[in-house]
Amino acid sequence: MINNIASNFLHALRGRSANVFRSQAICRNLSSCVKIILLSDANMRTAAVLSLLAAADLIAASPLQWLWLSNKRQVESQMNDVDILRYALTLEHLEDKFYREGLANFTKADFRAAGYDNSFYKNVKAISAHETAHVEFLTAGLEAAGVKPVAECKYAFGIDSVDAFVATASVLEGVGTSAYLGAAKQISNKAYLTAAGSILTVEARHSAYLRANLPQSPFAQSQDNPLTPDEVHTMASGFIVSCPKGNPTFPIKAFPGLTVTTTGKIRAGDQITLVTNRYVLAAGAKGAKLHAVFVTANGPVHAQMKAKKDGMTFTVTIPERVHGQSYLLLSNCDEAATSVPDETVVAGPTYLEIK
Repeated sequence: MINNIASNFLHALRGRSANVFRSQAICRNLSSCVKIILLSDANMRTAAVLSLLAAADLIAASPLQWLWLSNKRQVESQMNDVDILRYALTLEHLEDKFYREGLANFTKADFRAAGYDNSFYKNVKAISAHETAHVEFLTAGLEAAGVKPVAECKYAFGIDSVDAFVATASVLEGVGTSAYLGAAKQISNKAYLTAAGSILTVEARHSAYLRANLPQSPFAQSQDNPLTPDEVHTMASGFIVSCPKGNPTFPIKAFPGLTVTTTGKIRAGDQITLVTNRYVLAAGAKGAKLHAVFVTANGPVHAQMKAKKDGMTFTVTIPERVHGQSYLLLSNCDEAATSVPDETVVAGPTYLEIK
């Protein structure tokens, strides 16, 4: 189940229409370029089209109203401390609503029927209270600084069972930990950094507790994986339906999405299948090449990848150096790269759990 819920993070529109909707060359560095060709069919709803176009940089629209200042992806350095705290509050709103809604939908008896004891239910309620406290803490901090905080958005989590709720909660806590970790380097104010760090450590405890009860290893690796704001938004935006018009904008946007279609337990050495969300990836320049890359604390870990002729399906072999909650993306960076900047990311990341 844990790998199947990755689709909740992405708008997985996988039709195979032959109609080309529009194409755009996305050059991520001086030596390579990848073309994204969007597909459409007569049954595609307008909302789905807009979501897909937004993911591929073709229209300036985003559920979070995160600002697109130009056709080029914004670099991380353009986010200031206020942007980072608002970004953190946006994520905390999502988590807070997720737990409140889940606990409203599932009773203690529902948790017991799913195999979880009363102490687990009590602790999930405590986690929910923590997320509410995080929202209040960040809101108060922004208001004290004379800054307008972001308001809660409208979400669609698609949770229909206690098991799905717990599995999704675990992923959200892991993504939250990686989000704070990845944003830490951008915070210049030490007081803000300490405040963010005080939340990061609690998110990590939530993640470990939930993982241990799935059951999964509560600490599958010696270091957590940092994610950039764009990478986090790519996964989290699938839950967001709309946000208040008055919410401030951010210099962040989502990458085109990827979905892992392989089900069941995944281990190092296994081969998995990735599919794009209704777009074709094709070489837009001679010699252009895509690479499958796992995000880790010690830099990118490349994986063997083969692309099928349709340009939408890829097989990837899981390398030995990744375990636990992992994030896989497609990039122009080759094996010699020591980092994967946002401007080199072509698609993803997508989430998968590796034993």
